[in-house]
Amino acid sequence: MIYPVVAYGDPILRKVARDFSEEELKDVKTLAADMFETMEGASGVGLAGPQIGIAKRIFVIDSNLMIDEESEGEEKGLRSAFINAKIIEEFGEEFGFDEGCLSIPGINGEVVRKESIKIKYLDEELNEKEEVFTGMTARVIQHEYDHIEGKLFTDYLSPIKKRLIKSKLNNITKGKANHSYRMRFPKK
Repeated sequence: MIYPVVAYGDPILRKVARDFSEEELKDVKTLAADMFETMEGASGVGLAGPQIGIAKRIFVIDSNLMIDEESEGEEKGLRSAFINAKIIEEFGEEFGFDEGCLSIPGINGEVVRKESIKIKYLDEELNEKEEVFTGMTARVIQHEYDHIEGKLFTDYLSPIKKRLIKSKLNNITKGKANHSYRMRFPKK
């Protein structure tokens, strides 16, 4: 099932998401599959529960699209669900990258993040994992993790950049956004 993507301005995007209970975990595999379908239908590389109107600690990523196949780096992409995730540590050099978000269509901005993370989570098969990720995969995870913490990439932008995009953000809250996928805009 493809969900509409929740647009900027909806209060759910600012809520800290709750963990899934043991009972709720029974249906999480279907939810993760639906989230992958929604993300892929919107040509995204990540999608978090709050972005589909569910204030739960789940996000899915596919960082393969962010990794240049011709680059000489060792980084491999990852397609995975992260359930009840907790970042344990962010470390390494900081680097900036132009980020965007399915909930904020048409707006991008440079965000500086640490190059590596250590994270504990359940995958869609409910296997408990604790892993270290680096590079673009770490960045995608950090962006989606921010969603379950009630943060958006625009929170990291410079004051000047925030002023420059203010009218575009206001338009999104009013339902005026250029997008090619189903969206749910804040109620007036």
